[in-house]
Amino acid sequence: MFPKYYVNLFGGAVFLICFPIINERPPLALAAVNITHLPGFEGALPFHLETGYVKVDELKGVELFYYFSESERNPAEDPVLLWLTGGPGCSAFSGLALEIGPLKFKVEKYEGKLPSMIYNPNSWTKFSSVIFLDSPVGTGFSFSNTPEGCITGDLSWSEHATIFLRKWFIEHPQFISNPLYISGDSYAGKVVPVIAYNVLQGNEAGQHPMLNFQGYIMGNPVTGTTVDFSSRVPFACGMGIISEELYHSIDRNCNEEDKSSSLCVKNMQTFDQFLSEIMIAQILEPICVVALAKSKDINTRKRSMEEIRTNYLTRPLVPNIKCRTYAYYLMYYWANNNVTRDALNVKKGTVVEWQRCNNLQFNVDLNNNIEYQINLTTRGYRALVYSGDHDIVIPFVGTKQWIRSLNFSVLDEWRSWKVGGQVAGYTVSYNYNLTFATVKGAGHTAPEYKPKQCFAMLSRWISHKPL
Repeated sequence: MFPKYYVNLFGGAVFLICFPIINERPPLALAAVNITHLPGFEGALPFHLETGYVKVDELKGVELFYYFSESERNPAEDPVLLWLTGGPGCSAFSGLALEIGPLKFKVEKYEGKLPSMIYNPNSWTKFSSVIFLDSPVGTGFSFSNTPEGCITGDLSWSEHATIFLRKWFIEHPQFISNPLYISGDSYAGKVVPVIAYNVLQGNEAGQHPMLNFQGYIMGNPVTGTTVDFSSRVPFACGMGIISEELYHSIDRNCNEEDKSSSLCVKNMQTFDQFLSEIMIAQILEPICVVALAKSKDINTRKRSMEEIRTNYLTRPLVPNIKCRTYAYYLMYYWANNNVTRDALNVKKGTVVEWQRCNNLQFNVDLNNNIEYQINLTTRGYRALVYSGDHDIVIPFVGTKQWIRSLNFSVLDEWRSWKVGGQVAGYTVSYNYNLTFATVKGAGHTAPEYKPKQCFAMLSRWISHKPL
């Protein structure tokens, strides 16, 4: 369904159902709950955290789970960000505890005790409120009461997220007037502009409540255009990963009309071999296990309920503790601890096993999002597109290429932007309020690799200041 390395890195290794495997139906939607303490975090949380569910499909019983962290500065006026994690199928808890949220894991060898968490001083909640949404259905703690509800795709994900927003703001009227930004990274970048457009259409149709949409944010985003992945070859050549001879051979033999020729297949096998030797999310980091579920056939359609109950858990592979991905490994044990689930107010019986990234029954039913972006930006809404410049999953050179295809005029020429007197990346601004920025040394999920720099980038941009 998706390019080989994209799935291996961000999708689950097994098929996981998104509806309860218990005989009883789960309870009705719970009210939002304020969380003052979390297992593994010493003392009271120094920020406001809320969790809850919003039902987005009454007929199919689809309920999306969210984490909401209020701005630590001025929640009455600061922007509200909806944050979506990619995959598709990766929990928004990754965004909260690995990227832009107020928590992060203390990396210590796991020996059966609940992993410890600490405060993230570079959280974007220093200047904005953030809704971390487990979406689409089947992601994180989100679920459906019916098998039919588990089938999702680009368009249903976008529709569900839009329904979620309006229902969430109805229950949180104090934030309706705050500026709203739709944001996300990786595969979520494909649906971010669609959700934004849906919000605008709802506003224009007079739907309640009227949301104060201001713009959107995408990090190393998938757009659906061929350049998302075709740009890997020139990027790899420019970074010295492959030879110029292989680059030219691929360019010559793998044209858009026919990629099945024997020469193209041979070239791409060689290319894939080079990629298999590096950490493609950040090409300078040591190759590490990604800490996803082990490959294991747990297709529930072929097994009894009793077998599922007793043998369902598929613990992830164990990375070296020196690897960045060891935090992913700790997340698994933290989120699957009953004490944690009770603290988060997760509905019992709805998600037997939490995985950071699940495989979903997902339909790629949107060609690309370029027209949505043009529709939004040419109407005056703001857009920030940023890329970690050492990511080969969605290389920045491809992102630059589709941005150029918009034919927007350059307002502020390519220049460096700095943090602490040092170059943190490069940026260019276009008319129609579009800003593109690279983050120097960052990988696929840029704030995970360069938190201080991304904190500065977003705090400046969202305050309408130059990067």
